[in-house]
Amino acid sequence: MLHHALYQEDLQKVVENYPDWKKLSGKSLLMIGASGMIGSFLIDAIMLANRQHRTAVSVYAMGRNRDRLEQRFSDYLTAKEFQIVEGDVTEPLSNELKIDYLIHGASNTHPQAYATDPIGTIMTNLLGTEQVLKQAAATQAERTLLLSTVEIYGENRGDVEAFDEAYCGYIDCNTLRAGYPEGKRVSESLCQAYISKYGVDIVIPRLSRVFGPTMLLSDTKASSQFILNAARNEDIVLKSEGTQHFSYIYVGDAVLALLHLLTNGSSGEAYNVAGGSAYDLRLKDLAAKLAAAGDGKVVFQLPDELEQKGFSKAGKALLSIDKLRKTGYAPIFDLESALMHTVKIVKDELLNV
Repeated sequence: MLHHALYQEDLQKVVENYPDWKKLSGKSLLMIGASGMIGSFLIDAIMLANRQHRTAVSVYAMGRNRDRLEQRFSDYLTAKEFQIVEGDVTEPLSNELKIDYLIHGASNTHPQAYATDPIGTIMTNLLGTEQVLKQAAATQAERTLLLSTVEIYGENRGDVEAFDEAYCGYIDCNTLRAGYPEGKRVSESLCQAYISKYGVDIVIPRLSRVFGPTMLLSDTKASSQFILNAARNEDIVLKSEGTQHFSYIYVGDAVLALLHLLTNGSSGEAYNVAGGSAYDLRLKDLAAKLAAAGDGKVVFQLPDELEQKGFSKAGKALLSIDKLRKTGYAPIFDLESALMHTVKIVKDELLNV
């Protein structure tokens, strides 16, 4: 994937549109959840900036599976500014890791995992966040980002069109599916506790539904399944009427936002991260756009029992990004190009699997 022309084009666009590389020059960054959709794109962007701008950012890529990390980042294994860190974020981090910037992005992030690994879903968020914050406090890290989610807002009560950062909707906490949003909610609260007690610098990006070519092929999110269908020239299967109205963001814009918040966010603040109004889509409309990018059509199918356990009950979850825009951030990828690039890159990757 790294050498795909369209992927390189998108990485280049992120590097060119982030103005603060000099502020990161010579710093170190630990990406926890490095092989995930966001972590892998972020690392690729930083390593490209290192080559082109001599930013000399030392990247530490952390995950539980060394083989997977070595395969994903094979181009960087001999680079002096890259290092793999094998480990489980729910366990204490090494005392030798004195890192300037920590990004906690390790989490189950798709419905099947919520249903089949509910304890891991909760504890990776809760215990993982605790270990990251302990490390940040002990080493006096410059800044920590906790990657949170639109799901912390719960269900729209019908009183707003889009969620701002102060909104709080309904979540039935006594359900299996609640483990993911409730785990993120308590993790955010833990951040505030560490800020108060230890003065840790923490910023919380609340991500909308992210898509992009760095998705894992095992991802069971609806958007990821649609992308796989389109890449395989298959019909796109909707497991509902498709009226759910959500905010989405392309992974390139999500990574640009994270870089922006590393240098421009305010400690203790949460920021909604979404692609803007063009990315506010009903599920059936997203399916139709992706079907057009492939060679299939949209079909409807009832979900099975396991799938239902992992599905979000939210019918409308749009994010206002006014607060993020006021810090100087703006998305740079148009929706049609983002979808086309994603499908084309994934299609070419599948041919090489």
